[in-house]
Amino acid sequence: MSDADPLKFSCPVPTGEPDRILLGHGSGGRLSRRLLETVFLAGLGNPILARLEDQATLEVNGLRLAFTTDSFVVKPLFFPGGDIGSLAVHGTVNDLAVGGAQPLALSAAFVIEEGFPRNDLVRVVASMRRAAAAVAVPVVPGDTKVVERGAADGLFVNTSGLGLVREGTDLSAARARPGDAVLVSGTIGDHGIAVLAARDELGFGADVTSDSAPLHGLASALLERCPDARCLRDPTRGGLASTLHEIADSSGVTVELDEEAIPIRPPVEAACELYGLDPLYVANEGKLVAIVPGERAEAALAALRAHPLGRDAARIGRVVPRAEVPVVLRTRLGTTRVVEMLAGEQLPRIC
Repeated sequence: MSDADPLKFSCPVPTGEPDRILLGHGSGGRLSRRLLETVFLAGLGNPILARLEDQATLEVNGLRLAFTTDSFVVKPLFFPGGDIGSLAVHGTVNDLAVGGAQPLALSAAFVIEEGFPRNDLVRVVASMRRAAAAVAVPVVPGDTKVVERGAADGLFVNTSGLGLVREGTDLSAARARPGDAVLVSGTIGDHGIAVLAARDELGFGADVTSDSAPLHGLASALLERCPDARCLRDPTRGGLASTLHEIADSSGVTVELDEEAIPIRPPVEAACELYGLDPLYVANEGKLVAIVPGERAEAALAALRAHPLGRDAARIGRVVPRAEVPVVLRTRLGTTRVVEMLAGEQLPRIC
């Protein structure tokens, strides 16, 4: 029998500063933000990094270049609708796209565990090739490291991307203003639930496919119709809720969401209810969140819906002056719910 006092409770999310890195530090939520601020910004901070955008924008001889990097540790490596190879290409292209940049080139680095099946590596590389060819972006430099058994879980992939920022765009998480509209390009939560369903140990078979897709064409279509868009983001780790928290905090505003307007596929909603997950925090890999001036919302929405990846686009909320909390949800019942920043880790290793 445990000696623990039943009247004393412990919280799974540390309230202080833990002296070791936790899975929650990679969630994209509150712990990630704290790690970023106290370690990386403290150690590497500079004016460009401090903007905390998905990509850095650099001025070079009159050109505005976007530069980004990302690492992919998804488990399992192959899931309905994609794999770690295509996911790595799409994720990096999307980080450039939400900065208003046309991708120019990618790099790819592989960390491979000793004993990893060669055929699986060939399959991943072939998938990367197809994904890169589909967006007409070459993979130019690369690197390979092999580590001892047990030092990695099969295969990790890092990709970096270089892009050219579209002339006239000024996108930033710090540009949301009261009166702006909040749009999303389609259903949320598909990627996270597809990866969850692919994990055999969970033993359920939700009929959901990952939404992993390159968003540069969709972003370009929106910016063509709405060049004064304030901010674009792809809601990956931490989902829609964490993305909107980042925007609200950077802009000093509050985002009000309408629960009834947020598109969610019934199988995703059912899986979330079954496992006690909030779809607002489940990751996406092929969706765009757009903050646009209120008077431009209908034009922006029409541009999204005219693109194959934006057919289910919806206006899901608005930006208002800063209130007590950054993000609130108006529920189907007519009540109001505070949407907190993700505290721990809902689903680890989903990207």
